[in-house]
Amino acid sequence: MPDRLNDIDIGLLMAFEALIQERNVSRAADRLGISQPALSGRLTRLRALFGDQLFVPVAGRGVTPTPRAEALGETLPPLLGHLREFIGHSPHFDPSESDRTFVLAAYDNPAVMIGPDLVTALKRAAPHARITFVLPDPETITPALDRGDVDMVIGLPRTADEGLIGRTLFSDQFVTAQRRGHPRGSQPVTLDEFCAAEHVVVSSEGGGYAGPVDRALEALGRKRQVSLSVQSYALAPIIMADSDHLCTLPSRFLRRFESMLDLFTPPMEMDSFELYALWHPRMRDDPAHRWFRDLVVEVSEGMSDRSATRC
Repeated sequence: MPDRLNDIDIGLLMAFEALIQERNVSRAADRLGISQPALSGRLTRLRALFGDQLFVPVAGRGVTPTPRAEALGETLPPLLGHLREFIGHSPHFDPSESDRTFVLAAYDNPAVMIGPDLVTALKRAAPHARITFVLPDPETITPALDRGDVDMVIGLPRTADEGLIGRTLFSDQFVTAQRRGHPRGSQPVTLDEFCAAEHVVVSSEGGGYAGPVDRALEALGRKRQVSLSVQSYALAPIIMADSDHLCTLPSRFLRRFESMLDLFTPPMEMDSFELYALWHPRMRDDPAHRWFRDLVVEVSEGMSDRSATRC
């Protein structure tokens, strides 16, 4: 059986509402902002739809509803009320009252770089909200963003973003770190010292012994000694603090550990490091998600300002 909803539209419902309240075709047409013939056309469609006259002309008194129209008129106000709420509802997000949980996927490098400042900013603006940091799985991160299980992923730019929306949060420079009290002293590291020293490299995939530092050295015809590979960024400063290894990582990561490390400009030219944020297009207009995105950007820009001041 065909769905009779296909035969009705909101214009017909509005015409019915105006007629049953005004009981006059001329006043009902003026209320709707349409001509009397147009309203008569809608009434003809309503009569055909319900198989009833609905409104009967009364000499000198406009129109009067039939029993069927009166019965329909009792159910119409809540129906139109729901439709008006449905159409006119404007989603609103108040961070000061929200208890929403935001899920951010990030490896420990970007998590350490923006996490502390982001948590502080979130707690200040949205004291009842929560944040969850998870490790991104390249195989499942896009479906997780699609389902809304993850709000945003932060990491390096990807060549295939599978339709995700993204933006660069900031660019950063690489610095070289060593432990305080390192036997080579605290003077800037030379290229010969850099190549002669032992290094620790962070391999997100695990087991790698080369990276952007080695590509920069290769351009100079040089090599370094990488004797240790770790999968966790957070582990590198701890190892350096108790060894003579050097490590070259983004400045904003290593500056979190300045109390136990000396930092130097690497003795070779290196490309900058970019931190990138990605989210699903379906969340673009969600007010809570938009607020969270703006907060992440604000925190990142604040970090940039502090870094520039320190430099």
